[in-house]
Parts: sequence; C-alpha cells; structure tokens
Amino acid sequence: MELEELQQRLTPFCRAKYADNAVAVSAIFKMPGHAGFAYGFSVQSKDSTDKWYLRLPPPNVKLQGTADVLRQVAALDAMPDQIPHCQVKWSGDDSQWFGRPYFIVPQLEGDVVRLDGAGWVTKLEQAARINMARQAIHALVAIHQVDWRQAAYLGAPVAFEEDVTRWDRFLEKAADPHCLKLVPTVRALLLKQLPEDTPVGIFHGDFQWSNLFYSPQGKLLAVIDWELVGVGAVLNDIGWYATFNDPQAWADPQNRGLYMPQADELIDMYLHAYGRNLPDINWYRALAAYKFSIITGFNLMLHRRGKRHDPMWETTRESMQPLLERAYSLLA
Repeated sequence: MELEELQQRLTPFCRAKYADNAVAVSAIFKMPGHAGFAYGFSVQSKDSTDKWYLRLPPPNVKLQGTADVLRQVAALDAMPDQIPHCQVKWSGDDSQWFGRPYFIVPQLEGDVVRLDGAGWVTKLEQAARINMARQAIHALVAIHQVDWRQAAYLGAPVAFEEDVTRWDRFLEKAADPHCLKLVPTVRALLLKQLPEDTPVGIFHGDFQWSNLFYSPQGKLLAVIDWELVGVGAVLNDIGWYATFNDPQAWADPQNRGLYMPQADELIDMYLHAYGRNLPDINWYRALAAYKFSIITGFNLMLHRRGKRHDPMWETTRESMQPLLERAYSLLA
C-alpha cells in the first residue's frame, strides 16, 4: 500500500477510534523488516501526540498462516502483563478501514539487537549483554508457561512429525537446490528421532535477537514479530534461538554476533529458568537449522523472481549448506 493511500485510510480510522474529527495523522513510514507489511504513524490531537505501529497482511493472499495477522493478536492478547510485549490497541477484520485485517500497537522507544557487529549493543558492558540474554530467556520461559487454550484461535498443537514434513512444499520451490542436497538425509534423521515427550504450549516461532526490543540501557521492552506463532512443542523456540547464536551453523567469516551469549550459554539459562530437565533440545536445534535452510531457499526464490525484493537472502544463501551440516552433526 502506498503511503498516500494509507494516509487517506488512516485519517478516518483514527478519527473514528479517537472519537475526534480534529485529529491529524502524520509521519507515516514503512517499518523495516523482511516480512509482512508494517507501518509507523503518529496521531496529533489537541492533548497529545501518539505514535502507533500498524500491521497488515500482504495484499491478495489467503489469510492463513503468516498472512493471518489475527493469529498474532490472539497470541499477544493471551500474554500476561509480566511478559514484555506490545499491547494490542485496535484490531479487526473489518475491510472498510484497510481492505484487509489489521492490528495496531504502540510504538516503543529503543531498538533490537543487530548481529552485524555495529550499533548500540556493542557499547554496553559484557555483564549488561548477559543480562539482556537472561531477560530474554525469562520472557521465553514465561511465554511457554501460558495456557495455550487461552489462544484458541491458534488452533490445536502441531504434531512433531508435521513440524518436519510441513516444510516439504517450500523445498519444492526453493532456489539453488544444490545447496539443499542434505535435506533428505536430515529429514530422515529428524523423523527417525522424533521426541516422545516435550512441553506443549504457545511458541513464538521466530525467537531471536532481531525480534527482541530493548531500551538503550538494555531493558527488554517487548518480544515482537509474532508472525510465526503457533501451538506445539515449546522447545522449538530455544532450538531456534540457539541456532541463531551457533557459529557452527553459519557461513560467517566476520563472526558477527559473538559479542552476545552463544548457543550453549542460552540453553543453560533456559534449563535453569525452566527448572526441570528437558530432553531432545539438540533435536529442536537441528529442526531449526533444517527449517531455516529451506526458508532461505524459498525466500531467495521470491527475491530472485521479483515477488518480494529482499537482497538479504543472497547473503543468507551462503549458510544454507552449513545450516544443514550443523543439523546433521546434532542428529548423527
């Protein structure tokens, strides 16, 4: 949606929600990110200026899976106040406003952690960075302890086997299939070693530094971007988080992100915070590496075909094979 059109839609929306025909919408901009359609904007009334964040699904797609933004609303609404998250102010599927479902949350002042070796986080003391990780882990454990039945819109838990096989359809369309030669081998090992028992609950689906929003002092303000939220094995999240902080999984000669706690340390924090032994974490680490390798191939295809311009995937492509090799080493 062009910003001019969005301005024309936001103005009557905000006047209706504020019950004030004098409010004005300004400072509309597209939010950064690699998926979805998100925008920031400001609303001026006679008493204050409020800053908001609007999330919309892509146009002309089936409103299911990641395109169903109301799944994110269901998850956010289920979170208790002690879990840092964005409170949904408005949401709905009334197409009169934006032509598709939407939700709106307040903008926060701060930033996520970027693993390019630059930026505000590298200026913090090591103890502060460790504390940032500990805050994230405690938030993650709290998310996993939420009763998933409070978010019935998310559906029934995903079966272990389905969490392996549901990526097959993305594999068929992935670019550079030669980088995915290990997929059949890793897939077979994952299915052979399916966990027999694991805690079930709400999982975030993309729990990593770029989806953790902190104050400039390193206080966790919100877990953001719940696009991949679901119900199933909660260890999906710690496996994902560990994989994104595992140097052996990535083609990264610059060693980006090594200033933050790494996979083994994050897992130890999680086990300590959870308070019980949790088997099969390596299986979930392998699953995360397997999934992201395929996801990279699929998004690389979308980028190269001009369906979703995002050159980041050309860089991430270099890690498709290392991710699968790491998955194999964790399972073999």
